[in-house]
Amino acid sequence: MKIALLHYSSPPIVGGVESVLAHHALLMTKAGHEVKIITGRGESFDPRIPVETLPLLNSRHPDVLAVKKELDQGLCTGTFDALRDKIKEQLQNALQGTELLIAHNVASLHKNLALTAALFDLYPEPDFPKLILWHHDLAWTTPRYQEEMHAGYPWDLLRNRWKGAEHAVVSTMRCHELSALTGIPEEQLHVVPNGVNMDSFLKLETKTIQLRDELNLLQADPLMLLPVRLTPRKNIELALYVLAELRKKMPDAMLVVTGPEGPHNPANAAYKQTLLHLRDSLKLHGAAHLLAEVTAEFLPDSVISDFYRLADLLLFPSWEEGFGIPMIEAGFSRMPVFCSDITVLSELGREDVTYFSPDANPASIAEQIAARLNGESTLRWARRARRGYSWDSIYLQRIAPLIRERRDSYEQGNQKN
Repeated sequence: MKIALLHYSSPPIVGGVESVLAHHALLMTKAGHEVKIITGRGESFDPRIPVETLPLLNSRHPDVLAVKKELDQGLCTGTFDALRDKIKEQLQNALQGTELLIAHNVASLHKNLALTAALFDLYPEPDFPKLILWHHDLAWTTPRYQEEMHAGYPWDLLRNRWKGAEHAVVSTMRCHELSALTGIPEEQLHVVPNGVNMDSFLKLETKTIQLRDELNLLQADPLMLLPVRLTPRKNIELALYVLAELRKKMPDAMLVVTGPEGPHNPANAAYKQTLLHLRDSLKLHGAAHLLAEVTAEFLPDSVISDFYRLADLLLFPSWEEGFGIPMIEAGFSRMPVFCSDITVLSELGREDVTYFSPDANPASIAEQIAARLNGESTLRWARRARRGYSWDSIYLQRIAPLIRERRDSYEQGNQKN
């Protein structure tokens, strides 16, 4: 779909909305859409995303500031009308061929009311793109702006329903405020939170990102990590049985086993096949991931370290260990540990980890995991943040469905015409 994103400014201008705009543009481009940015100030930040600069959209343009000075005093003069009409003409030209326009804060704030009015005049026209108004801030509900707001046109455009447009808000609080302000029922508003770029925040390797996306690990809740080679003494069967039991309580639970086959025993290849057959018999395909099955590449320590940052817990059910390095790595990662109650591991973990017998009932281990994950607020919030507030998750869960709705509406409109 051909999508245009509209705001007063865009990167490299630093600001919250500017950052969100960039993330949205990158996510939509990654999903295969043809994206451009229309802005008053900004420069190209990705060769795939053209930036069209229309200076009169800039909230700090001298003409815009002169009109705003009049508006703040309650005066709407011919100067405003002339600026609105200039912007209207420029905006109409810039939107040629666009199928969906997403306007950030333009129908929310009074930073460039001539732009707001130009968009309001244009959007009902039959050949205008489908419109999503994205509300970060609301001038009418912000106390510091009240002296600059006045009844009537054009200030009332910021509390208008904009019939036919879709509305997205960044929080439930904004949803309540916008509904009360405009009379739009809350169920007709789309709450789409802002997020964090997990890849850059966690400094994830390219290979990690590839595996995470290929295996849909963002959907895991929780994601259990077992960073071992595929050898019988690691008791990986128990991890699979635990996962099957845990998914009865937490149906999105997943397991990642990072290691290759053990290098010294030819029987390890047969062990790998045993694990794959057990996984399939437990109906865990798509939930239990043996990285040795999906990549033949050697995974460097940097990628394994990434999985400690991605996962919610370490599951370490070995029959025997000489030491237990994963326990230390989990400690460095501030990750809860669930491990076999064998001497070397209990020496390491002492009273700070959760133990089970390596031949324990898998259901009892699953109960221990669920109880701890749901009982500690920090662990609960970490899982919610990772699953619900990374930009990739937000795009998949909130933004992509909204774009599909507008695309379907656009296509239906074209068929009628």
